[in-house]
Order: sequence, then C-alpha cells, then structure tokens
Amino acid sequence: MGNIRPFITCLTKDQCIQVHADSLKILSDTGIRVDLDAARTLFSKGDCRILPDNRVLISEERVRWAIEKAPASVDIYDRTGNSAFTVGRHPDNQTRFGIGVTNLYYQDPETDAVTPFSLDHVATAARLSGTLTQFDMLATPGIAQDISQKTADLHVTLQMLANTVKPLVVLVSKHHCFGPVLDMLAHINGQLADQPFAIPYVNPVSPLVLNDETSEKMMMAIDRDLPLIYNNYGMSGATTPITPGGTFALLNAELLAGLVFSQLVKEGTPIILGSLPAGFDMRSTMSLYTPHTMLLNLSCAEMMAHYGLPHSGTSGSGPGRGPDLLAAGGFWMNHFSSLLGKVGLAPFVGGNFDSMAFSPAAVIYADEVIRLSRIFSGGFALDDASVAHDEIDTIGPGGNYLMSDLTCELFRQLPYDSPIWPSMTLDQWQAAGSVPADTVLRKHVLNVLDNLDRPADHDDLMDRGRSFIDTLPQGI
Repeated sequence: MGNIRPFITCLTKDQCIQVHADSLKILSDTGIRVDLDAARTLFSKGDCRILPDNRVLISEERVRWAIEKAPASVDIYDRTGNSAFTVGRHPDNQTRFGIGVTNLYYQDPETDAVTPFSLDHVATAARLSGTLTQFDMLATPGIAQDISQKTADLHVTLQMLANTVKPLVVLVSKHHCFGPVLDMLAHINGQLADQPFAIPYVNPVSPLVLNDETSEKMMMAIDRDLPLIYNNYGMSGATTPITPGGTFALLNAELLAGLVFSQLVKEGTPIILGSLPAGFDMRSTMSLYTPHTMLLNLSCAEMMAHYGLPHSGTSGSGPGRGPDLLAAGGFWMNHFSSLLGKVGLAPFVGGNFDSMAFSPAAVIYADEVIRLSRIFSGGFALDDASVAHDEIDTIGPGGNYLMSDLTCELFRQLPYDSPIWPSMTLDQWQAAGSVPADTVLRKHVLNVLDNLDRPADHDDLMDRGRSFIDTLPQGI
C-alpha cells in the first residue's frame, strides 16, 4: 500500500476537453502570427494555411499529430553525466525547483539594498543551487551589468557551468549569443544531447505571436538535438483576456502552436511546455501574482498531463521586497500548490519585485518552504509497521509511548526541526533577547553564503570557457 498523499485537482475530463476545443478554435479561426519566413515555410509544408498578414491557421489534425509525436517525458542529467530527474510521465514525477531568473539587480542579504547584477552574483547563485538540497537546477539568475553586453550571456553561462554541477536552464538575452552559448557548453562539456544537462528556454510573444528570435532559437536547439522549455507569459487584461478562462484558452493555444512548430522542425523533439500567467495592475502597470494566476498554473499543468506532455510552470517570483511576508506568501502559495498538483518544473525561484532583484535570503527561505511542502505532499504510510498494532496492544489504555520501541527508533528522524529557526518557548525567546524571526533568518543566510563551495573543476572550466570566448569574433 502506498502512502496517503494529498492532491489538488482543478479540471474535470470534460473541462480539459473544453479548454482544448477553445484552443483549437483560436488556432483554426484566429491563428498565430509567425514572423520568420523559414518558420512559415515549415508550417506551410505541414498543411497549415498561411494568410497574407503572416498569420498561420493550424488545424485540429496537425495539433493531434504533434501531441502524438512529442515525447511524454524528458530525462535530465547533471553535468557529470549522472541522472538528475525526469520531467513528465514517470513513477517518481514531482515538482522540481530551480534558482533564477534574469534579474537586473542583486539584493544584499543583510540590508536588502540593491546593486546591479554582476558575474560574482551569478557565481553566488550557482553555488547556492549546489548547496541547498531542495533545489534541483539553476536557471540563468541575472543579467550581468559589469561586462560588455555583447558577450555577457556567454560569461554568465560559463559562471553557471563552473560553479555548480546541477542541471542548467539557460536563458540567453542577446539573440546573437544563443548559438555561441550552446557551442561553448558543447566545447567544454562534450555532447549535450546524449545526457542533456543544459536546457534552453524560449518564449513566444503573447498574444499569439511566434516571433523571429524564438523561432530561430528553437531551430538552433532542435538542430543540436536538445530538449527545450517553451513557456509563454501572459498578463490578464493586458496581453491576454482579463478573464481567467480567456487567458487559459489563449495561453494553451500558444503552447499548442509552439508544440506543432517544434515537431515540424523535427519529429520527436523533446519539449517541455507551460505558462507563466500573471495579472496586470492598471494602477502600477506591474504584473501581479494572484490566487487566480496560481490556479491557472495548476490548470496548465493538468492540461499538459491530459496531453501526456512534460510541464514547466511558475516559481513564485513576486512582489516581495526581501525575505518578507510578501515573498513568503507567494512562495507558500506557489510551491505548496505546485507539489500538490501536477507541476513539472518550477525553475525560477528567488526574484523579488517581479524578478527584478535576486535575493539570496529569499532563496534560502524558499528552500525551507519547499522542504516543508515536500514533507506534506509526501504524505504518510499506512502499512502494518506504521500502524504498530503490537505496540498499541502492549501499551494499552492510559499508557504512553515516550519510551516505546518505535519512539526510541524514530524520534531523532523527525524531519520538522527547522535548520533556520530553533524551537523555542516564549520564555526562551524572551531570555535570548526577543530576536525577530527575520533577523535569525538573515544571520543564517550570511552563514550559508560564507561557507559556499565551488566545484573542484571550477578553475579548469573557467579557463576553457574564457579561451573559447576569446576565439569568437568581437561582434559575435
């Protein structure tokens, strides 16, 4: 008998069918705008109708074909060749979390003061991903401002590679660097496709645009036989309909269009699909992460499960101003619900101010949130050994279990003690000076950062990467 486990289910089978039908109607009647000539040619060869304004109409039959051709799961490795995890249909399928993504600023873990993101901050984020046990990968954590933007993507990716062995989700901000980044990774680490550890990340433009850059990046990644993440980002009331239902149908249609394109480029291409839904605040002109956007994230994961496709979703980046109540609420709602739902990847943890500022303190706090959420989602056993009939019978009515065999065997293994906050009575807390919880957190964060290790091959990888970058034309 398996563990008793909690689950969140959003959609009935009929609702999945309805969302799919709504998405097919968008694709066949409205279509998507495809900006790249070569991409439109592929759609045309796939029996899609091309309109004069570069819109492409995609039929139900072509969508069905793409769903059937795409792999149901993707195996991910670390850069040493060890199996890390599988995304998609797998007996051990669970949400996998990563640190990132593309922040412009770095928040000091002690004061929350922000400074422009630098290459040293990339190294810190990478080493954090290697140290914190609840994180399974590292996504590009920021855009380094202390180096020429012509080559910044290459140097950022090199810092990621050299400072952790965990899998990488690679976001390249400058289009001309995308191919060279993949070439550098292959040059340093050998063949990328056999045991993929670096997963390129691309996104279309909502609403309903497959832009030049995204098409070209997809074709370059697929040409190298790499799996890729294809995520769209929609803001209800701005780039998608203001209603959650309208947002859901449109974003799902965009994902199906990206799926079709990936399979037209090459049948059997492994692709991980998902949405980053947000609201739009007309007063501040900022995006918002709300209960409805979290619900859309879970619903998107269920649609990908309905199709039998791997999923990547949101990660809780939000309006936090540090490791504060705002950040905590977003982390708990996102990470907890992701683990109870069917979310595959949640690769972008650690951004405050809507992913503008990378906060190591928020990342370390999120590690604890994920740990506790995983304990909850893992449930508990109900087998004979756990029920312990013999022990209950031996102790009987009115007894206690303080010195029972199971208590003596297991009490040190209880996983609830926080590595950040020790258990304290009110009297103990007052005697210790009534130190606020966030002060204790920041002290813990500084201790973690002071003891980060880099991989043993760090220097060798940095030398090889820099040598490769030096061989590239200055304008790349």
